[in-house]
Amino acid sequence: MPVNLAAMIETPPDDAVALVSRGRTTTYGELREQVAALRGGLSGLGVTRGDRVAVVCANNWYFVVSYLATLGLGAVVTPLNPLSPTAELENELASVRAKVAVVGPSARRAIAELDRSRLDSLETIVLCDGEPDGDGVNIASLLTAEPLPLTDVDPDDLAVLIFTSGTAGRPKAARLSHGNITANIEQLLQVDGASVDTADVGLGVLPLFHIYGLTVVLGLTFATGSSVVLVERFDPQSIITTIVERGVTVLPGVPAMWMALANLPGVPPGAFAQVRVATSGADRLPTEVAERIADRFGLIVREGYGLTEASPVVTSSIGHEARLGSVGRPLPGVHVRVVDVDGADVLVGDTGEIRVSGPNVFGGYWEDDEATAAVLDADGWLHTGDLAVVDEAGNLTLVDRAKDLIIVSGFNVYPAEVEEVLLAHPAVVGCAVVGVPHPYSGEAVKAYVIVEGAASVEEDEIIAWCADRLARYKCPEKVMFVDKLPVGLSGKVLRRELSEAAGS
Repeated sequence: MPVNLAAMIETPPDDAVALVSRGRTTTYGELREQVAALRGGLSGLGVTRGDRVAVVCANNWYFVVSYLATLGLGAVVTPLNPLSPTAELENELASVRAKVAVVGPSARRAIAELDRSRLDSLETIVLCDGEPDGDGVNIASLLTAEPLPLTDVDPDDLAVLIFTSGTAGRPKAARLSHGNITANIEQLLQVDGASVDTADVGLGVLPLFHIYGLTVVLGLTFATGSSVVLVERFDPQSIITTIVERGVTVLPGVPAMWMALANLPGVPPGAFAQVRVATSGADRLPTEVAERIADRFGLIVREGYGLTEASPVVTSSIGHEARLGSVGRPLPGVHVRVVDVDGADVLVGDTGEIRVSGPNVFGGYWEDDEATAAVLDADGWLHTGDLAVVDEAGNLTLVDRAKDLIIVSGFNVYPAEVEEVLLAHPAVVGCAVVGVPHPYSGEAVKAYVIVEGAASVEEDEIIAWCADRLARYKCPEKVMFVDKLPVGLSGKVLRRELSEAAGS
C-alpha cells in the first residue's frame, strides 16, 4: 500500500503549534504550506524519486522543512552533521552521490571548501542564509515555487540514508525505508505509559542528523500532533531555562546530557515539575547519574536501547517498574533474542549478544554487501554486537559491546563495569575504559578519567579505589587524567579513538 513518512504532518489542526525554532513558532498549517512549496522548489531543481538530498543543518526550521519536503518527493534524505570538517562531509556526500545539499548557516564555511571535482553528482547547493555562489540557490527562492502534492511511495522505498556513529569502525550509511521508520514510530506509540498527545511539548536537543533525534523527537512529535522546541546547541543552564519557559513535558536525552544536568549547580526548585516523560538512550546511563537526577529533581529517567540499524528503538523501560541499569523490554512488534556464540538462547542471568528482528530493522548498508552480510543473517535477524543479560521478566541490562570486550589473562573484562566503579568515586565526573596490549596478560585495562573542577586526586588513589571494588584483573593498570573524552554523534564515547591513541 502506498505510503509516505512525510504524511505525518498532514492531519493535525492548522492552528496547532508544530515547532519552535530560534524563538519563532510554526503551526502545522504553516508547516504544511512551507513543505509543499519546498517540494515544488526542489522538484524545479530536478530532484525526483530516489535522488539523494543531503541536509546539512543544525536543529532548526531549515532542517525540518528540508527533511519533510525531500521525503514528500519520494527522494532520499541524507542528514549530515553540520559541524563536521570539510573532508568528512566531502566523503559522505561522495559516498551517497548526493544530487542536492541543503546547507545551514553553521555548515556554510565547510561546504564552501569542498573539492567539487570529487562530487560529480552534486548539482546544486541550497543555502539557508546569505547570497549563493556559482551553482547555488537560496532556500527562500525555492519556497516561492508552486506547491506539489505528496508522492506515494511503497513501504520498502528508501527514505533515509543515515551514517552510523562509527563506534564499530568507519561510519557506514544505513538504508532506512519509509516502512522501517514508520514501524518504529508506531511501535513506540504502543508502549504502555509512553503515549504522547497534542498537549505535549518535547525538547529537541538530540541532534536531528542522528536517528535517535529523527525518530524519537521529530517522528513522535509529528505523528501525535504535539509540538517540539528545537535547540541547536546543548548548554545545561540554557536548557533549564527553556524547559521552564516553554513548559517542556517530554525530555529525551543521552547520558552525557543527564550527567551535565545532574552536576549543574543552582538549578531552581521545580525546574522539572512539568516533565512527565524523561528518557535516555544511545549508551548506558550510569546508575549514579540516574540516582542523582532522581534525588535532586524527583525525575525518573527511563532508559531504552536502540541502534541506527533498528530505526532505532528496540527496548524501553517506560511502563514497567523502574529498574536502575535496565533498558527495559522489547517494544511491541520488535523481536529480541540474547544468544551465545553458537546462536543458542542464553539462560536467564547469562551474558549473550542481542539480536533483533522486526519491521523496523533496516535493509542493509548503502552499496556495501559485505558489511550488510556481517550484521544481517538469512532469517532477517540483526546481529547487534551488543552484550546483555535478561531477567525472568524479560528486562534487558546492557553489559557492553562485544568488540569492546577486554581479555586479561583469559578473563573477560567489560569496560562498562569498570566505568561504573570509577564513576562512583566522588571526584570522578566522566571516564572511559579501553584495553591495551600487555606483554604478559595479553591485554590490560587503561582508564581515561575526568575529575570534578579542582579536585585533587592521584592515579594510585583511583587504582586503589577500583581494587577495593573489583577483581584485580579488572582494575586499571594505568589512569590518564583528561579534560574531555571523544564522543560520536549520539554522545556515545568513542572508545575506538582512545584505543588507537593508546596503541591497542
